Amino acid sequence: MFRPYSLEEGTYLVKTARRVVETYLKTGTIEIPSDPPPKLLSDNYGVFTTIETAKGGKYELRGCIGYPEGYKNTLYATVYSAIGACCQDPRFPALRVEELQQVIFEVSVLSPLTQLTEDPRRYPEIVKIGRHGLVVRRGPYAGLLLPQVPVEECWSSEEFLMHVCIKAWLPGDCWLDRRTKLYIYEAQIFRETSPIGEVYERDLVTEYARCNLKTQEENAQ
Repeated sequence: MFRPYSLEEGTYLVKTARRVVETYLKTGTIEIPSDPPPKLLSDNYGVFTTIETAKGGKYELRGCIGYPEGYKNTLYATVYSAIGACCQDPRFPALRVEELQQVIFEVSVLSPLTQLTEDPRRYPEIVKIGRHGLVVRRGPYAGLLLPQVPVEECWSSEEFLMHVCIKAWLPGDCWLDRRTKLYIYEAQIFRETSPIGEVYERDLVTEYARCNLKTQEENAQ
């Protein structure tokens, strides 16, 4: 299992993401921390920062940008993915400084990508919900979905494969075509419990089990 960082290091990443966004929104400058844990400078993993608005116990996406593969080092990737999530996600207007009290920050550190080379018909049994994220590439088209997405949506592996193809503006069954390149990866995910709250590490396997149980209970009613 991919877990390169301690909770202390993960907390540092999330707090850094929030701090650099606040500084950028207030001053227009990008702050690079001067005293990070050394490992964050020597490692070079992909990083995504996700910002969500907390509304009555539910969360709405406010921005998510990142690097599927490393950008200089883990610290730099966190800083610049955070700036991207707050101000460069084309799906949303730029975050306003007054929103900082209502949003939750989440940082996902990605393992290196592994291309699948098996018979595509086996992909649904290879892709594990709660463990894997997906990247699909075909010609000029590419799409990525983080591993928490199918957990939050309670998708099956087949649904996950379909949706990552759609994310890339490709047919939903493009993963069955050998001309399509499909990659899996894992992620270590650190998240605030509430806006400016404590940071914890997500356990997607447990979250997915709860999602399936809830679905079964709803279907039984």
